[in-house]
This record gives sequence, structure tokens and C-alpha cells, in this order.
Amino acid sequence: MGVKAALPRYELYFYNVVLCMAMLWAARWISDVSSSNSNRKTFKTSVQPGWYYSGRKMDTADVEWMMWFSTFREHIIFALSGHLIFAKICSLLAPQYRSLVFMVYGMLAVCTSMGWAYVTLILSHCVLLYSISLVKLRWLCFVAGLTTLATFKMEPFISWQAGFVTGSFELRPLLFYGGCGFTIMRCMSFALENCEKKDGNYNILELLKYNFYLPFFYFGPIMTFDKYYIQANNPNLTRKDGEMWNISLQGLLHLGVIMIVAILLHFMYILTIPSDMKLLKNISDWALVGLAYLNLVYDWVKAAVMFGVINTISRLDHLDPPKPPKCITMLYVFSEIHFDRGINDFLCKYVYNYLGGKHDNVLDELIASLCTFGIAALWLGPGWVVFIWAFLNCFGRNLELLTAKFFTMEPFISIEMAISESMSRRIRAVFNTFNFWTIVLYNVLALNSLEFAQLVAKRMLLKGFPFTTITVMFVTYCLIQLIKERERRQALIDDPDPIPPPVPIPTAPSPTPTQTDGAPAAQPVDPNKQKAE
Repeated sequence: MGVKAALPRYELYFYNVVLCMAMLWAARWISDVSSSNSNRKTFKTSVQPGWYYSGRKMDTADVEWMMWFSTFREHIIFALSGHLIFAKICSLLAPQYRSLVFMVYGMLAVCTSMGWAYVTLILSHCVLLYSISLVKLRWLCFVAGLTTLATFKMEPFISWQAGFVTGSFELRPLLFYGGCGFTIMRCMSFALENCEKKDGNYNILELLKYNFYLPFFYFGPIMTFDKYYIQANNPNLTRKDGEMWNISLQGLLHLGVIMIVAILLHFMYILTIPSDMKLLKNISDWALVGLAYLNLVYDWVKAAVMFGVINTISRLDHLDPPKPPKCITMLYVFSEIHFDRGINDFLCKYVYNYLGGKHDNVLDELIASLCTFGIAALWLGPGWVVFIWAFLNCFGRNLELLTAKFFTMEPFISIEMAISESMSRRIRAVFNTFNFWTIVLYNVLALNSLEFAQLVAKRMLLKGFPFTTITVMFVTYCLIQLIKERERRQALIDDPDPIPPPVPIPTAPSPTPTQTDGAPAAQPVDPNKQKAE
């Protein structure tokens, strides 16, 4: 109950007006702070000259964005363009060998950019994990894979292996860790799929084809081996009607987003401001809350664009890559808080769903969650901030599930059945409001710093109580209702059964089938159970 429930149109219009006014107000505060503090010491280090004709400097605090779309964009465009040319020629002349061509070009590109010693290091890890996969023991593949991954996350193994890469190419540190980390994850996927193969083994050439596909090699996303193997070896390269138009539109959309982000980084220094604690203590509560939210939105936009560009190229290669991450604005349940759907698919398939089973046992669910977030913490790099982030999100995920089970008991289920669906949706949105800001604060901790997350929580919940707290929660409630309305409209498209449109007057809608809100990603959902939000 809740998703298919309709609300009066004027109520939805009111929510839109409140949300737009709140966002404009927060944006004005941040813009004023960015303009009036251009002489601060913090701004001098990370705010560099930008477009000379705009008269504004550019926020360059995000090194990863600057490398992708400014400093080394020519190198990246050249390498990916070469891949597309060779892939197109092979698709026309010998489509059955295209996965082999992908591998050869990828190895040559990696060798050119990083050197033969780096390629040898990657090959050694591939051979090691391939050899272990022949034993066909899942636990042994996991232990070997995670141990190998740890050698790229902990000293002194990092420095020792990084010593194999020499040269002055400034992008090499980023390429080194990206290529090695994703290689280990791909090798683990191959090993685990090989364990499931009943008749014989996959040969090592299939692993090399899978690993050295250039668009995925350095920056991901992770496509599990079973999916890549089927798609890359499919000789039928026909496209659906309108597919090329959709791919072209997707590419233009990403280009437009890149331009918008570049403009915003010239006028709103949302990445630099959080590092200046003295400045943060002097800005308003509303500006601070908006800054925290915009930092998460920016990180989602960055992930969506970076993975989106790669996904566009892979779709031109007739692959179906993992989708970009779900926007942070659309998240109000812990089950969907992944910024990388590739890593999320990997963890769900090989860890969370494998250990959690049907997800109806509390102990199994707890073990599955702990193992999932433990591997996620290793992937991000062990550290106190990462450990705190993993613990809080794991706790929130399990608390969310326990709360859902609790509210399916009596008398709550009878109370919900007695009230109208629209009222049920409003009550659920109140709970989702607190959930939303819990997710925001937990992830601000990982993206910025512990001090910034503490300051936001203190100003929003303690120092700003009750005015700031109530105002922020009310605006968030409006946002949640608009998200639910979008989900309701999507249900209208997906569900063949007709559902009444939003009612023009505040009358109780007719009874409709119940539906679970916020089902966990890649997790089976029982349609007869309702989930309290």
C-alpha cells in the first residue's frame, strides 16, 4: 500500500513549489559564500583559474573529475576512439572474433600507457586466480581474491607492486589502482563462475578477453563474467529499432551534463567549501544542509557521467552494461544506496544473495550484510572513516528490515488496512523522511570528512532545533512525496491493470492491490508482504 495511492493534484503542486523554493534558497546562500570568500586561503589552493571570459575561477578540488574531463581528456578520447574504430571494423568483417580483437587492442593500449611491467603484473594475478579457480572451491576463490585485492589496499604491498610502474605520465597512479582493483574483481567473478560450470573449465583466454576489454579496464563498471561471456561471444549483432538513436541521445545527454557541471563549478564551490571548517561555522544552517545535499548530488552526477560515457561505448559494442547509479535524490531506503551498480550486482550475486538465501532469516540476513559491507570496505580501502561508513550503513540496512517485519505484525497491519491508501502514503513518507537524512549523513561521512558530517548533524538536529530541523524535514517530506509520485506513474506504465489517475479533490481513492515500496536491489520480493517505510 502506498506506491499506487493517488494524491490530489493541488497537493503535488504545493510540494513542487516548496521544493523549488527551498533549493533556490540554498543555492543562493552557497553562491553568495562562493563569491564573497574568494580571498580565503582554502580557495587559493583548490580554486584555480577557469574560463577567462567568465571572470570566475573554477573549483578543482575533485582530482578525478579534473583528470577525466580536463587534464587528460585527450589521452582518454584517443584511446577510446581507437577502440571504437577497431571494434567497428571487426564487427563488419569478422564478428565471431570481436572479443579477441577487444582483448588485443586493450592489452596494447594498457602496455602503451603503463608499460610492459604493468601488463606482466596484471597477467600474473590473472594466472594466479585462474589456477585457483581450477580447484572449484568457492571459499578458496574468495580467500585468494580478497587477499590479492588487499595487496593493492595495504602497505607495504602497495608500494612494492607500484614500483613495477615507472615513468612520468601523471595519470599513471590513478590508472594503476583502477586497473589493478577492477582486474581482481573481474578475476573473482571469473573464478566463481568457473566453480559453477559443471562440464569442464573456461580457458584462460576467456579470462583475458574479459579482463582486457578497454572501456571497463581502468574505470569499470564491473560486468559479471557470465553476462560478458554471453554478450561478447554473440555473433548476432543486429540492433533493435531506434537503438542507435537512443545511444546517440545518451551520448549527447552526457555531453550536456558535463557542460552544466563545468558551469556550476565556476559559480558554486561546493567541493572546496566543506574543507574549510572555520567558514562552515559562519554560514547559515540552511546553506550548510544544502551544501551537504549538493555534495551527494554532485558525486552521483560524476558517477553517472563517468559510467554513462563508458556504457555508451560498450553499447556501441553490442553489450548491455550495468545501469548508471540511482540518483541520491530518489533514495529513501538503504537497499538502493549504491553509487556503482556494477559493484552492487557483483556483491548481490556472489555475497548478499548467496549468504542471505531468501532473506527471511534475521541471522542469515545479518551475516550476509556484514560480509557484503566488509568487502565493500576493503574495495574502498580500509580506514576508520570507511569502517564507520560501512558499520552505519550495515546497521541502517538491518534496522530497516527489522522495522519492516515489525510493522507487518498486529495491530499495525490492521490499522493500515483501516485507513485510506493516500493517508498510508503520507504516513510512510514521514518515516522515509528520517531515513533519507540518515542516508545523506552516512554518505557525507564517506565523501567529505567526519568533522563535516558531525557539523551538519549538530546544526540540523541540535543547534538548529526546532526551526531548522522541522523546516528541513518538511522540505524532505515534500521531496519524498514527489519521488513516490514518480514511482506511482512508473507503475502505471509497467502494470497493465488500469489505476485511477490523481484525484482532483481530496476524496479517498478506490481500493487497489497492495505493493511493497523500496524492495532491496537484486532481492526476491514477496508480493503478499508489505514493507513499512
